Amino acid sequence: MKNINYLLIYTFLILGALSGYAQQQKKDLNIVFIGNSITYGGGLADRAKDAPTNETCAWLRLQAGVGNVEFSNQGVSGHTSVDVLPKTNTDFPTVLKAARSFANTDALLIFSIKLGTNDSAVKGPKGAPVSNKDYYNNLKVITDSLLSAFPKSKIIYQQPIWYSPNTHNRSTYMQEGLDRLQTYGPELRKLVKYYKKANPGSVYLGDIKAFRFFKKHHEQYLAPEQGTHGTFYLHPNKEGAHILGDFWAKAIYKALF
Repeated sequence: MKNINYLLIYTFLILGALSGYAQQQKKDLNIVFIGNSITYGGGLADRAKDAPTNETCAWLRLQAGVGNVEFSNQGVSGHTSVDVLPKTNTDFPTVLKAARSFANTDALLIFSIKLGTNDSAVKGPKGAPVSNKDYYNNLKVITDSLLSAFPKSKIIYQQPIWYSPNTHNRSTYMQEGLDRLQTYGPELRKLVKYYKKANPGSVYLGDIKAFRFFKKHHEQYLAPEQGTHGTFYLHPNKEGAHILGDFWAKAIYKALF
C-alpha cells in the first residue's frame, strides 16, 4: 500500500513539474502590424474588433507554445512603403513608439509587414507607382532600420492580397496596378533569402496563400465598392478580415514555432 501511495505521489510530482515546465516554455508575443487600410481594417463597421490583426492574435493565443499576445495595429489607410521609410518621418516614428510601448519587455517582438497594395497603384498614394526594384529597396531599408532599433526582433513579410483589375477610387489601380502588385512577391522572397545569410533567424516569409484565396472568393469575402469603373473589390469584409487574420497567424506560427 505504501509503495502505491509513493508511486502516486511521485507521479503527481512529475506531472506537476512537466506542467510547470510547459508553462515556462510558452512564448509571450508583442506584435506590431505595419500596413495600409487592409491592415487597419478599412471599411469594417467595428474595426477595433474585426480588423485582421485582432483575429491574428486571437488565433495565436490558442496555439501550443504561445503565451500572452499583445499587439499594436499600425496600419494606415492609403499608405505605401514610402510612407514607412524612416527618411519620410511619417509612419516610422509611430511604429518605433508602438514597439517601445509594450509593458512586457521579455516578450518576443514581431513586426508583421503587409505593404504593397498602394505601392502598386498607377497614381494617388505617396510614391506610387513603386517599381518592384524600389519596393525591394524600401522594404530592405525598413527592415534594416527595425533590426537596428530592435536587434532581437523578428520580421514577417505578409504578401499583399489580390484586388480586382477595375479598382479605381480616389487612387487609380486597374490592371496595370494588379500586374505590378504581383511582381512584389518575388522581391519578398529575395529579401528573405538575403537576410537568411546577412542576419540569420531574423526575417521570414509570411503568408503567400491569401492572394489566390481572395482572387477565387472575392465576391464572398471582399466588400463590393463603387468606383469610376463600376463595382470593384479591394478590402476584406468582416468574414474576409477574419480569414486574412488567420492566414497571417498561421504564417507567423509556422515561421516561429
